Amino acid sequence: MEKIPVFETASEVDQLNGHLMDAIQQVLRSGQFIMGENVRHFEKEAAAYLGVKHAIAVNSGTDALVIALRAAGIGAGDEVITTPFTFFATAEAIHQVGASPVFVDIEEDTYAIDASNIEAAITPRTKAVLPVHLYGHSVAMDELQTIADRYGLKIIEDVAQAFGGEFKHRKLGTIGDAGCFSFFPTKNLGAYGDGGLIATNHDEIAGAAAMLRAHGSRKKYCNEQFGYNSRLDEIQAAILRVKLPYIEEWNQQRRTAAHTYHQLLAGIQGIVLPVEKEHIKHVYHQYTIRVLQGKRDELKEYLAQEGIGTMVYYPRPLHQLPVFGDLQISMPHSEQASHEVLSLPIWPFITREQQSKIAHRIHSFFSK
Repeated sequence: MEKIPVFETASEVDQLNGHLMDAIQQVLRSGQFIMGENVRHFEKEAAAYLGVKHAIAVNSGTDALVIALRAAGIGAGDEVITTPFTFFATAEAIHQVGASPVFVDIEEDTYAIDASNIEAAITPRTKAVLPVHLYGHSVAMDELQTIADRYGLKIIEDVAQAFGGEFKHRKLGTIGDAGCFSFFPTKNLGAYGDGGLIATNHDEIAGAAAMLRAHGSRKKYCNEQFGYNSRLDEIQAAILRVKLPYIEEWNQQRRTAAHTYHQLLAGIQGIVLPVEKEHIKHVYHQYTIRVLQGKRDELKEYLAQEGIGTMVYYPRPLHQLPVFGDLQISMPHSEQASHEVLSLPIWPFITREQQSKIAHRIHSFFSK
């Protein structure tokens, strides 16, 4: 029985093997492994692709969030509005800079923070909004920007799952004050280790971020702040430079795979397919369905028995985690989503045959 993983990298490695090996060998021969020529070139190439003035490479997507928040002036006593339906790092970064996350529930259909509810959560301590472009689909950035402008709030975009995604023809991560990207290996643009990036058009944020990533120093042994050791290494930068020119093609292949799922899964009673709102280019980091009537875990187990990998992103919303145990709040859309979402296998090179097998098994499950 052919096993279908939820994600695989072998196909892209096969496609780029020669280029990847050459790039790695050049780094090995250079003897320069930290913050060298490849990092500098990748920052310029990423900035050009995104259409921003500055791109600052860091050690991870989590570090990108922490450093961007601090570089934007967010700190102790501040509040940052964000979504409870995301990976823990989103709220963790807010806590790490001394601020407090304030959760606003999501839209039921896009899983993105519901911008229409943000204004009600603003207090005198609110200094920023941290929207998450979950699964590759954009937040309603125009509505969010209007609110931020009205109250003088910073916008720090979490774009970990949406590299190359767009809102009204603008790349995600370039609309707010700063955008934070992850290059974890499973991402649309993934390294073969950890990595992250901060994108911004603000000179002050860029300068502060570059200083903070290097122990708070602009000049060696002249530390101005307490910062971090958060540097993208040369091998990962070299790998990302090889892969970056393919991101548009690979994102389009993900979109094609998503449309194939739309066709193959249409009409199944008991599931809800993902949506793509107007003016948004969804890049389908995940193809996430909702499984109704409490059958999500049963379907997941059934597919596993058939050799098909799936994932639940995320089984508990953040406000229900032990670390936030004293929060007595209700986020009904996030709570419902945590019981119903199921991400199906998707990557640029998934075949129609593999998708047909997955769809057939889902049809079979619901026809029983």
